[in-house]
Amino acid sequence: MPVKPPTTDQILAIASGLRMNLTREDAEAFHRVLKDMALSYDRLDDYVEPKLPVKYPRTLGYQPTPEEDPLNAWYWKSTVKGAETGPLAGRTIALKDNTCLAGVPMMFGSRMLEGFIPDIDATVATRILDAGGTILGKAACVDFCFEGNGQDAPRGGRNPWKPTHGAGGSSSGSAALVASNQVDMSLGGDQAGSIRIPASWCGVYGLKPTHGLVPYTGIIGNDMTLDTVGPMANTVEDVAVLLGAIAGPDGYDPRQINCRVDDYLSGLDRGVRGLKIGLLKEGFGHPRAQTGASEPVVDQKVIEAAAVFSKLGAEVREVSVPMHRDALSFWLGVGIEGSTHSLLGGNTVNSNWQGYYNTTLVDRYAASRQASPDGFPDAVKLAIFMGEHMQRQYHGHYYAKAQNLRRLLRGDYDRALETFDLLMLPTTPMRSQPIPPRNQTLEEYFFEGWQMLFNTCATSLTGHPAINVPCALADGLPIGMMLVGRMWDESTVLRGARAFETAADWKKV
Repeated sequence: MPVKPPTTDQILAIASGLRMNLTREDAEAFHRVLKDMALSYDRLDDYVEPKLPVKYPRTLGYQPTPEEDPLNAWYWKSTVKGAETGPLAGRTIALKDNTCLAGVPMMFGSRMLEGFIPDIDATVATRILDAGGTILGKAACVDFCFEGNGQDAPRGGRNPWKPTHGAGGSSSGSAALVASNQVDMSLGGDQAGSIRIPASWCGVYGLKPTHGLVPYTGIIGNDMTLDTVGPMANTVEDVAVLLGAIAGPDGYDPRQINCRVDDYLSGLDRGVRGLKIGLLKEGFGHPRAQTGASEPVVDQKVIEAAAVFSKLGAEVREVSVPMHRDALSFWLGVGIEGSTHSLLGGNTVNSNWQGYYNTTLVDRYAASRQASPDGFPDAVKLAIFMGEHMQRQYHGHYYAKAQNLRRLLRGDYDRALETFDLLMLPTTPMRSQPIPPRNQTLEEYFFEGWQMLFNTCATSLTGHPAINVPCALADGLPIGMMLVGRMWDESTVLRGARAFETAADWKKV
């Protein structure tokens, strides 16, 4: 289809919107030149763009009924069998529903994309299948992957431990499917804690790898400087196996600078004797969390877990990272405008980088936005209104400043990790909360969605690897502790998690 250049009137409208002074005569001159420029765009249509490979057969599958899926953890079921042999042979995996699987619908938790079927496999999907894994389908996620307690999942994400409570966001289905043993492993996505939060609330292990370790190619994101994908499972060993299968550069994702891959299984059972573990002071009793659902039992159980590490021979003592308490402010400065640009300006993709661009997704999303501009959930609308305002009034100043300030936060973490091998803190200040009613106020809705980020968002900004480790059960609900390691040192993070896993039965603590 030939590209139509802007008409003279359209050029005048663009100029007016940009507060430029342009005469009709000038606009007509620009129009004549732009007619020739449009021919170059036509030339692009003479070429077939490269596509990510689709190597294994699959069928369309189906969307399970509420009776088949009482936890509302699945978006779509479709079995894709991988290679006959490999480290994931015999294992079943669910993909978060922001991850492309060719021929299988992808909704991104939003009715705005309902019915979209990708024509590519994300790199992580291909690697899982190459490693012998069997993908069973797409795990439900909250609407547009913005944080929530289940109210923004297509039918609400329920916690396997207490179905009246949320599974956490945004990788709600990924955690619930693992916790309920419907799959062996899953992949979650993490921009502010979306792997670790649902892992904590559902009582599974969830690792946010070092930013850039795992390629994000073929996955919908919010801000490329935050987007991360990682493994979730019921055991640390399974997390390590899945990480080993998906980690490493793919040649498409420019985030993978100086990427360092390790053998994540070889040192898993070395224990923690001689390791130094820092209890992150600012991760406990967060003052902003005290006004909400912060629970003293969470801090108490994580401190008790620290005592287990001491008994295992680790040196455990307090460490301070003062900027941790301001991490949410830094994150909002980056995440709000970053996601607004992606959802409005980029139609789910970022520009100015040499990554893989999913043009079929861009086309489908843009058409949906035009047809249903009110289709965004309230959480996304809040971000868009603030993000657009900050751009229009402050012209990206605070996004730029927050990006600069995150370097200071990363420096504080790096300095703490020069002394300590691991940092330890609660994953969330609270356990899973009841799924809120649909008629809750906008203020309640906002606080419900963001209060769980107080501890997790810091390492989303710094890029350090961090894992949720189930450490206790209180009144029938899991409590998670988070272990944070040095950049590219997932092996030590997994080693620490494994030591606790083998030393204590968290369900009896």
